[in-house]
Amino acid sequence: MYKLLFKRVLDFSVSLILLIAISPVFILLTLFLAVANRGKPFFIQKRPGKSEKVFRIIKFKTMNDLKDTQGNLLPDKDRMTTVGTFVRKTSLDEIPQLINVLKGDMSLIGPRPLIIEYLPIYNEVQKKRHNVRPGITGWAQINGRNSITWKKKFEYDVWYVENCNFLLDMKIFGMTLKKVVKKEDVNLSALQTSEYFNGTN
Repeated sequence: MYKLLFKRVLDFSVSLILLIAISPVFILLTLFLAVANRGKPFFIQKRPGKSEKVFRIIKFKTMNDLKDTQGNLLPDKDRMTTVGTFVRKTSLDEIPQLINVLKGDMSLIGPRPLIIEYLPIYNEVQKKRHNVRPGITGWAQINGRNSITWKKKFEYDVWYVENCNFLLDMKIFGMTLKKVVKKEDVNLSALQTSEYFNGTN
């Protein structure tokens, strides 16, 4: 019952309340990032959701689009803006995903939505991560995020899908808040990203 109905009701209600409560912060960050990124405050990218249905994830844009003389984007560290670094280190770049939750693309808690390029290389077990809506935070995020291997991430994701319940979601939510405040795991270096998943690593 929780996974089929109550979880969605809870997601919608909490996301709506949070968006209203932090609307002044949302507006200010949008303005600052619009200036820093030359009129582009949001990062929008296609991601697979529940049942592998593709949606557009929304995040605050933390890097500009500066390119070298050959037209290639500069390295991440050279494109990270000052305000973008602050926003990413404090996990504020995730705030716009509350809109995705309201729309039903995402959940507050669930496996993080990865890029669509990974879809063809998942094995049958890894594909189970798409049996639920992806989340803003999840079991893998509070257990290491980018510091753990892809194998371990998928193990955590599938375990969550098979054991999802209200108390587990509350535990993940609470631990996420704790790590955000303490700037642990969930808030790694603003420049740290996961290595590319190739199906074997």
